[in-house]
Amino acid sequence: MNKAVLYVLNIVLGLIAIAPILYALDISLMPPEQIFSYPPKLIPGRIYFQNYIEALNTAPIIKFIINSFVVSSAVTIGQIITSCTAAFAFSFFNFRSKKILFILMLATMMIPGESIMISNYLTVGSFGWLDSYKSLIIPYLSSAMGIFMMRQYYLTLPKELYEAAKIDGCNNFKFFTKIVFPMSKPMVGSLGIYTFLVTWNQYLWPLLVTSKDSSRTVQIGISMLQFSENQSFGLIMAGIVMVLLPSILIFIFGQKQLIEGMTSGAVKG
Repeated sequence: MNKAVLYVLNIVLGLIAIAPILYALDISLMPPEQIFSYPPKLIPGRIYFQNYIEALNTAPIIKFIINSFVVSSAVTIGQIITSCTAAFAFSFFNFRSKKILFILMLATMMIPGESIMISNYLTVGSFGWLDSYKSLIIPYLSSAMGIFMMRQYYLTLPKELYEAAKIDGCNNFKFFTKIVFPMSKPMVGSLGIYTFLVTWNQYLWPLLVTSKDSSRTVQIGISMLQFSENQSFGLIMAGIVMVLLPSILIFIFGQKQLIEGMTSGAVKG
């Protein structure tokens, strides 16, 4: 009986969560006269793909998606490299002021991003990076949260493994690339998926550093549909569906790695 209640509750909560997405998909496939009909209709009388065609003709959505994919992929790869290598050093090396440096690194997580956004903008502007991939990628190539996550996982690995590798003549680079990194694939997958989705959904920073259509990401570019066709809700919803689709697919195929990575190393301090 308890399991049945939990199943029903999960189904209800799941439907509530996906209802806005289903509604956007529904409206995007409706002809204009049906969207404003009364009483409102929940199912399209006929499939109307013209909304998607008009959305692609109104704004360069494909270019926005490509920009977001390039930026998100580059940031994800960069954060995986920096987080794994920094966490490896904090986990296996003994050096002066190690704990102090780690605490200072964690302290950066408490600083609101908005408080340093203007200084970052002035910095990338002085470098001439505005309206380029550099301004969207380089400031986010490292993550204190990513370093913390990877360190927590590395602390679960037995120290004897590192000592045995050193006795066998394995240097630090080989130990990291041949042993530690392959063993941490669940955590790396979790970090990669999380970073990709967060970067894909960024709005404020891309809005600040981009002004040309050729350099805008999807979250900024999609607003062009609303400003150009204020009452074309079918067109706007079609654009939203196209923007949401890549991130939804990545989450669906990567949710197992995301959950496994979030729970790995959770009991080690």
